[in-house]
Amino acid sequence: MPLIQPFRGLRPAPGRATDVAAPPYDVLSSAEARERAAGKPFSFLHIAKAEIDLPVDTDPYSSAVYAKSAGNFRRLIADGVLIRDAAPAYYAYRLTMGEHVQTGLVAAASVADYDSNRIRKHEFTRPDKEDDRVRQIEALAAQTGPVLLAYPDSAVADALIAGATAGAPVADAAFDGVRHTVWLIDDAATIAALSTAFDAMPSLYIADGHHRSAAASRVAASQPGNAAAGAFLAVIFPAHQMRIMDYNRVVRDLNGLSAEAFLARVGERFAVTPAVDRVQPEKTGVVGMYLAGRWYRLEIDSDLVPLADPVRRLDVSLLSEQLLAPVLGIGDLRRDKHIDFVGGIRGLGELERRVDSGEMAVAFAMHATQMTDLMAVADSGQVMPPKSTWFEPKLADGLVSHLIGD
Repeated sequence: MPLIQPFRGLRPAPGRATDVAAPPYDVLSSAEARERAAGKPFSFLHIAKAEIDLPVDTDPYSSAVYAKSAGNFRRLIADGVLIRDAAPAYYAYRLTMGEHVQTGLVAAASVADYDSNRIRKHEFTRPDKEDDRVRQIEALAAQTGPVLLAYPDSAVADALIAGATAGAPVADAAFDGVRHTVWLIDDAATIAALSTAFDAMPSLYIADGHHRSAAASRVAASQPGNAAAGAFLAVIFPAHQMRIMDYNRVVRDLNGLSAEAFLARVGERFAVTPAVDRVQPEKTGVVGMYLAGRWYRLEIDSDLVPLADPVRRLDVSLLSEQLLAPVLGIGDLRRDKHIDFVGGIRGLGELERRVDSGEMAVAFAMHATQMTDLMAVADSGQVMPPKSTWFEPKLADGLVSHLIGD
């Protein structure tokens, strides 16, 4: 099987994209999804978060939710809100958020290449979250949440995808400050050229969607005679166009230290400089810290940076090894209840708010992890610390789905 292949996409009928398109299933709580979908019967939230159509106290992982999701999915198809293309195709997908623009390819990516690590990972997955996605895929006989992938530099692929956006789009929707535009690529020569260009690439990289890709692999293994299940829904962008924002940390207490004693301990590993304004780190090795109503600029001692290790040299790793663990006693970022994480899209004001409210004692503003760092970690076969990357803009659910059943 090639690295990627075209497929018969299920997508909104003409004029229905705005009615259907919705935020990804994992960025909204059930309550938020219920509010967002109110009065919008065709919103994909009725499929991705089907608990919103059941009593408020319904367990979102109950069998009733997956059954409701499947029923809602079939209804949109039966009503002609979602239509399926007659022949396999690729799709160009453009995300526009302010001045930022990235254009990629919607394709069915090879599960076999995921399993062999040609499609490379950089995060661990949790079994409970994998189980949820497996049950959703099986209930719908479809993959509706695309995996966000990155491809290495390829002028050929860039040009082919850009050329596909010259005509009229088949879907165009905007919400939450992001415009989502999709073009159908059904020309046989272009499809063949794209398949060849991608198959020449040594690897692809998962940016977001580790649980979705892992779930697709499990479903494929359980359905060995189902060729469609041997691929998973992906949107693949050139790595150089993708944007990772900072993923910041907030901590509930100072591990028994006074603010003065804590500052002294921090100064043992970092150069600490009081700042007049908010500190948005401008480069690797710099961390902004908000403590007791004041910002500080922290700069790590370069002698403590293990440059040869693609994981330990990350700013998020250095903060953990040099400060969070030895000073604040936080050794397990996945389970420790003393730490929380704030996506950079919320801004530094959110860090100030959480500390000033008394909910948290200290906040750390990080320099964003770079795509080259992510790719280096994945190439090494290692994984990043939890909450290392926050990608913006995010893909929409519902604009293209991949059916794996009849």
